[in-house]
Amino acid sequence: MPIAQLITPQALAPRLSERNLVVLDCRFSLEDADYGRRSYNEGHLEGAHFADLERDLSSKVVKGVTGRHPLPTPGHLLERLQAFGVNADSQVVLYDDGNGAYAARAWWLLAWLGKRSGVYLLDGGIKAWHEARLPLSLDPPRKGHGHFSGKPDASMVVTAQQLHDRLGQERLTLLDARAEARFRGEVEPIDPVAGHIPGAQCLVFTGNLDEQGRFLAPEKLHKRFAAAIGKRPPEQLVAYCGSGVTACHNLFSMCLAGYPLGKLYAGSWSEWITDPQRPQATGA
Repeated sequence: MPIAQLITPQALAPRLSERNLVVLDCRFSLEDADYGRRSYNEGHLEGAHFADLERDLSSKVVKGVTGRHPLPTPGHLLERLQAFGVNADSQVVLYDDGNGAYAARAWWLLAWLGKRSGVYLLDGGIKAWHEARLPLSLDPPRKGHGHFSGKPDASMVVTAQQLHDRLGQERLTLLDARAEARFRGEVEPIDPVAGHIPGAQCLVFTGNLDEQGRFLAPEKLHKRFAAAIGKRPPEQLVAYCGSGVTACHNLFSMCLAGYPLGKLYAGSWSEWITDPQRPQATGA
C-alpha cells in the first residue's frame, strides 16, 4: 500500500461512523495560534479530534537553538495520538483548511513513528468538504484510548550539522518549499533573517496543487519533481522550509508521484539561522 494516499469528501462521508476510523482536524494559522481550535469549535467533520500544530505536533521552542516548530518528543506525540484513539491498524484521515500543509505535517509524523499505511489526506481539505455540501458537526468526538506504539525513524531526518556537511555534494537535491520571494531574500515576514540555504532550489509547496486546491495527478507531480531532481538519486533528496511544516507537503507529494520518501531537515530555515556561522544565500 502506498505511503501517501488521498481520499475525497465523497469517499470519506459514508465512512465517518466506522469504529476503526480516526479523523484529525489539523487547522492552524501562523498569524493566529487560536484559529485552529476556534474553527474546530465552530464546526468540524463528525467524530474529528483537534490536533494542534504547536501543542500536539511540535515541541516547545528553545530560543536561539531550535526552529519555530521543533519535532515533538516521541513520548508526547504517542501520548497525543493514543488520546485521539489511534491504534496500529487504525485508518487515519487528516485535514486542514485546504492546501494540506498542516495535515501533511501530521502525515509525516505518523510515518516517522512507523505508521505508514492506512493514513490519508482529505484532498482539498475542509474547503472541498464544504464544496461537496457535506455537513459539519459541533459534537465532541467519542472518547477512547488507542494503543498505537511506534519508534521514531532517524533515517527520515537530517540535522543541521549533517546537512551542513553535505552542502556542495553533487548527489544532494535540496528543496525549499517556501514562497519564491522569501527564498530569494526579498521579503521575510516571519523569521529575522531572509534568504535560503546555499545550493537549495525553490519548489513552492502550493505548486503541488491545482487551481481548486486539489493535489495534481501523480504523473504531473512526477514531472515537477523530476525537473528538480534531474539525474541525482532521489533518495538523497532533503526537503526544508521555514520551520519543517510545508516541507512535508513536498515529501507527501513526492510519494504520491511514486518517489521514495525523502529526508526532512526538520529545523529548517528558522533553525539554520540561529547559528551565524552557517552559510546563507540570497537571490535565485
